[in-house]
Amino acid sequence: MKVVEHTGPLAGVVVLEFTQIIAGPFCCQLLSDMGASVTKFEPIGGEPWRAGGVPIVPTESRVYIGLNRGKRCVEMDLRQPEARAIVHKLIPEVDVVVINYRPGVAEALGIDYETLRALNPRLIYCENTAYGRTGPLSRAGGYDIVVQSFTGLMAGEAKMQGDVPTYIYPAIADFATGMQMASSISAALFARTRTGRGQRIDSTMLATALSMQTMSFNWIDMIDDEVLPALLTELKQARAQQKSFEEQLAIKGKYRPAAAANVYYRVYQTADGFVTIGALSPSLRDKVVAATGMQDPRRTGDGQWVMQLDSFGPAEQEALVAQAEGILRGKTTDEWMEIFTRHGVPAGPLNFMEELFDHPQTAANGLTVEVDHAILGHMRMVGPAFQMSDTPLAAQGASPTLGAHTDEVLAEAGLDDGAIASLRAKGVIG
Repeated sequence: MKVVEHTGPLAGVVVLEFTQIIAGPFCCQLLSDMGASVTKFEPIGGEPWRAGGVPIVPTESRVYIGLNRGKRCVEMDLRQPEARAIVHKLIPEVDVVVINYRPGVAEALGIDYETLRALNPRLIYCENTAYGRTGPLSRAGGYDIVVQSFTGLMAGEAKMQGDVPTYIYPAIADFATGMQMASSISAALFARTRTGRGQRIDSTMLATALSMQTMSFNWIDMIDDEVLPALLTELKQARAQQKSFEEQLAIKGKYRPAAAANVYYRVYQTADGFVTIGALSPSLRDKVVAATGMQDPRRTGDGQWVMQLDSFGPAEQEALVAQAEGILRGKTTDEWMEIFTRHGVPAGPLNFMEELFDHPQTAANGLTVEVDHAILGHMRMVGPAFQMSDTPLAAQGASPTLGAHTDEVLAEAGLDDGAIASLRAKGVIG
């Protein structure tokens, strides 16, 4: 199989991608940025994300373009035996297979781990599912919003849309899972250099969403053996009584109180916009006080901090926030940024993402790259999220048009023009 000439730490690594929507495509785009040669297999008509949102033209949407750059695309009906045979011909020369179908689909298509490993024992096979391959939910579908809901991510944020919580945007469980997958594949490739053996990787959105909550997802026996069973019992009762989500949040807050309003870690409105302060240590709080002139009763006359004051409850916290809000509204964002910078306060303006295309900071770090799409032409998009001194990462091109490389890849599998034309006539390929 042809290795596309890329640069980067994974140059020479050959990847076959059988994924769609976000987590799998994002993983494989990261692998491409690192230099891997990625060939994506899509069903006839393309994966659903090609029509995601409002397509710019048929089969080309903004969301697809943002998740699939630097890849080749094969349009193929994997349900057909002829398609399966082509994939099997390619596997001996492949390093990595990435797949994110529901459990059982890969087996039905003949691209499961056991089948492919028999053809290539050095194969790294990464399969992502919503909930895992075993357990009562293993066959359940799980989009990001469903996993956010199931794992408590959504409840933890508690951003309300009317009477119910809404999801965190962007799709945090999906994108974080894509990063986890790329990381695990890189680790497996490294392990193979030592052992010569491939292996299976099982990734789940469930595990990713829980791992991101590691500071809260812990049960400490000496504290929680009495607290958490009582919380769970009361929540069950509240649901049976059809209490609102906000009432359920109040129950949780009774057993696991949320962090108090933090005047030093929040967004403030200024005279012409917004500015965000992030100061968590006593030394940084000192700098905020010096920069703003605010009066915090927890700061003593000798410059010490007494954070546990019996008289400093929620009302006092809100009063301190109101004091700070009044001060911050008195100057523009640029004026506050000059003051905060001078005092060493970690702070930044509140931007919309679109304001960063031409920002000098994104430019200085190579975070806006330019590519040329076969249909849509020139475009700018976010570049690789990290860099390496000896094997730099790079965007390896725009996303592929549907089926752009079907004939090329089939030729690499040993098919001549006549065989390819026959498969197209039968509807096996697009």
